[in-house]
Amino acid sequence: MAATRLYLDWNATAPLHQAARDAMLRAMDIQGNPNSVHGEGRAARAAVEAARRQVASLTGAAPAHVVFTSGATEAANMVLTPEFRMGRTPLAVSHLYVSAVEHPAVREGGRFPKDRIGEVPVTSGGMIDLTALEAVLSAHDKASGLPMVAIMLANNETGILQPVDEAAKLVQAAGGIFVVDAVQAAGRVAIDIEAIGADFLIVSSHKIGGPKGAGALISRGEVLMPKPLIHGGGQEKGHRSGTENVLAIIGFGASAEAALVDFDGRNARIGALRDRLEEGMRLAAPDIIIHGEGGARVPNTSFFTLPGLKSETGQIAFDLEGVAISAGSACSSGKVGESHVLVAMGCDPKLGALRISLGPATTEADVDRAIAALARIAGRRKLAGAAA
Repeated sequence: MAATRLYLDWNATAPLHQAARDAMLRAMDIQGNPNSVHGEGRAARAAVEAARRQVASLTGAAPAHVVFTSGATEAANMVLTPEFRMGRTPLAVSHLYVSAVEHPAVREGGRFPKDRIGEVPVTSGGMIDLTALEAVLSAHDKASGLPMVAIMLANNETGILQPVDEAAKLVQAAGGIFVVDAVQAAGRVAIDIEAIGADFLIVSSHKIGGPKGAGALISRGEVLMPKPLIHGGGQEKGHRSGTENVLAIIGFGASAEAALVDFDGRNARIGALRDRLEEGMRLAAPDIIIHGEGGARVPNTSFFTLPGLKSETGQIAFDLEGVAISAGSACSSGKVGESHVLVAMGCDPKLGALRISLGPATTEADVDRAIAALARIAGRRKLAGAAA
């Protein structure tokens, strides 16, 4: 195993950003409960509200519309519910429609019964089938309640960007509620909740260099809100009870602010590194399949197949080379199995795939080292095939 490890799994979690680390160290001296009215409590509240403004800025939202949670999974379970309120008026949502490539946190449907969750197919290119979505919404029985649609902005495996603005128009025309999982897109593509037309966005702290254990549900307005998932003291304006995790929230805010610094330049540089990586991988293994390369993707992600190499075998081989990569999503209890994303795209369900995801700290030398590792792994694959 290589003496120095190389981390290329930024989609699973980004290393803690220095700005977040510094902010959290300072926050350790904040002693008060942010819901207390004394000076110490007000200091904690001020820090939480500053972080709320920082997170709002990352998504073009109003700070008052940011609800802090323990992470994106909680945010998804909070918003994916049949029970909403429009002001003080109860609002029924009868069905949830999700794309076939959603993250498990959304695909499982939150608080919807299984028989009220529908799946919308994607094209062979991994894009939501807008014609199918329109047909589903046209067939929806509005008398039973409103439809809800949940589509991710950027796929966590392929990096493919979904046409969420076009989907939003269809959902709005059907009078539905539109939820966008922006976890993998935040910090990598510009996000504006108004421009997208989403009613709700889901974001996560640790994907952008903040601490694990913090996330947010962001709404476009204050009137339409889901029934709380966690009841208690009524924190977060009654939307999410429980004393706020001040330390994690402050780190989340600092990482959100840092993500906007040199946004275009940083992502252009990462995109160039991803192109260098894929060009080198093609030279090292001409039979490589790069999924989603023909469409728009976030700049840091490459999801590929080496024919004849199983996902788990490839991941272990890279690990032995000292390179940390992923076999798809890292959010399923460490399981390595068939990619539901590739299955939805019409690929062979037994097709193994690996994901390399880059970050701001990745260098050309890192990319070249990953290419060299892949060349050695591909070579051993050929030798194994010849021996068989």
